[in-house]
Amino acid sequence: MQVTWTSKSLEDLARLHAFLRPVNSQAAAAVVRNLTAGAKRLERFPQLGTALPEFAPRDVRRLIIVDYEMRYELKDDAVFILRLWHAREDR
Repeated sequence: MQVTWTSKSLEDLARLHAFLRPVNSQAAAAVVRNLTAGAKRLERFPQLGTALPEFAPRDVRRLIIVDYEMRYELKDDAVFILRLWHAREDR
């Protein structure tokens, strides 16, 4: 399975890093590493996350990675990373 990051998910990744970096640059880098590693796991285990029935008939899922939520969509032979945020964020 090929993993593709949408422009919104890349913006989210940059936003999360920029928020943490002034406080703790090592933690900011670790968050980015953890999220990208989580996305990489989806190449082998695309159904790892929990399906979100409210998006049916699309196959949109959520994967919790430490304190972060990753939303992604399975489509044909591809995984599209849609959005990322911290669990405490006011979305």
